[in-house]
Parts: sequence; structure tokens; C-alpha cells
Amino acid sequence: MKYHPIKITPAVLWFTGLSGSGKSTLTQAINKELLKVGVNSSILDGDALREDLCKDLGFSVADRQENIRRAGATARLLVDSGVFTLAALITPFQQDRKALRRRFRKGTYFEVYCDSPLKICEQRDKKGLYQQARSGNLANFTGISSPYEIPQEPDLVLNTGSDTVSSCVENVMDFLIAKQLIHSI
Repeated sequence: MKYHPIKITPAVLWFTGLSGSGKSTLTQAINKELLKVGVNSSILDGDALREDLCKDLGFSVADRQENIRRAGATARLLVDSGVFTLAALITPFQQDRKALRRRFRKGTYFEVYCDSPLKICEQRDKKGLYQQARSGNLANFTGISSPYEIPQEPDLVLNTGSDTVSSCVENVMDFLIAKQLIHSI
């Protein structure tokens, strides 16, 4: 790609979308691209957070809100300490995404919607979660038995159902440059 090192403005890109929409895959690929140009970043992945920091939480609405609150607090600490942060969490409710935005100083929080049709997300599901949810063995599963509220005003929309990972990464890098979050020194 065409990027050269680089000065960064610490910020968080908060990737939201259904399970299987490509959030984790994208944050890993973007992290690699950022490293190529000399930017160290941190990834906060919803699955990893639920294995440790949020392992005491279930999937009720209240537990989901607490999960997002904890992830948001962690992201804010990282950004405030100068770390560029990539967060990949479903974050299904609009009110939680609005609360996240309010937590951060203007220009340091950007919502990225990973837009992929449910059918494609189900095809990508290696863990069989959608099948479990459809058979009634997994309660409160986003997109099946619990709603996902499509973002009303995301900062960036990625068509992860049809575009390649490479194309989405390029779109994110172009976005970062346009927002002057990364630029050549």
C-alpha cells in the first residue's frame, strides 16, 4: 500500500456488526497494516474480553451493556495513554454506541459498521452459534433471538459481505488518512 510512517493521533475505531460480519478479521488485518507503517495499535476483541475481563457476564441486555461499558473504559484508557485502538465488539444497541461516543473526546472515537447480510454471517460461522441459536439452544443471540440495531450514523461503513478484506483494509487506511489520524511526518 501507499502509506509512509507516520504520526498518529490516538483514537479508537469501534467495529460493530453481527457475529461473522468480519470485525475480528478486519481488526487483525488493519493492525498488521498499521504495523507495516510503524504504528503500534492494540486490539480489543469481544470474544477475548469475554474470556477474561468480562467472563462473569452473560448475554442479557444488562450484561451486554456492562460488557460494552468495560470495553469502552479499557479503550478510553488506551487512547488516553497514546495507543491507537481497534475494538471489535458486536455492540448491538444504538444507545450503547451513543454512550461510547460520549465517553471519548471529539475526534478520538469512530464507529465502523461492518455491514454483512445475516445469511453470509451464518455461512462464516465456524463455531455453529447461529445454528445453536436457531435450534433454541443458545438464548439472546444477536440477529436471531436478540436484535441488532443497524447504526444510524456510523463514521465508516464497510461492505464486509461483498468486499474483500484487502479492500476493506484499504478503505480504513484511507479513512484514517482523511481524518488525519495517521499521516507522514
